Amino acid sequence: MSVTAKNANEQLALDFFASLSTGDLEKLRPFLDENSVWEPMVKDIPGAGSYKGNAIIDDFLGPVRGMFAPGDPKVHPQNIFSDGDFVAVESYSDGKLQDGRTYHNRYSWVFRMNNGKIGYLHEYMDSHYVATLFGL
Repeated sequence: MSVTAKNANEQLALDFFASLSTGDLEKLRPFLDENSVWEPMVKDIPGAGSYKGNAIIDDFLGPVRGMFAPGDPKVHPQNIFSDGDFVAVESYSDGKLQDGRTYHNRYSWVFRMNNGKIGYLHEYMDSHYVATLFGL
């Protein structure tokens, strides 16, 4: 399924996922500023909490992505819709963990864009799947 943006905010979200899927976390910094917030809406799994500014990459994405094979997981947007500064995306992610096991999870994302940057991002996933996969 190919998802096409209908406006600049939707394109920003799709470009963000394309950059995230490269595994090169430095490509994500231009999407964020010091006030950007990423909050995985989960408890008691790796990455739970709220992250702001550079901590999004340095304290959250770096360690979480480090559990995966280089360049994984990939994000595959399935649906996108928006209203003003808000963008919602349904997706799935797949890839390999460092130990070779397969990862496949479904996600929903809610962005609030702020002048061409991500103001905040709420990430929803199947946290039971993650907890089971990592033996938590």
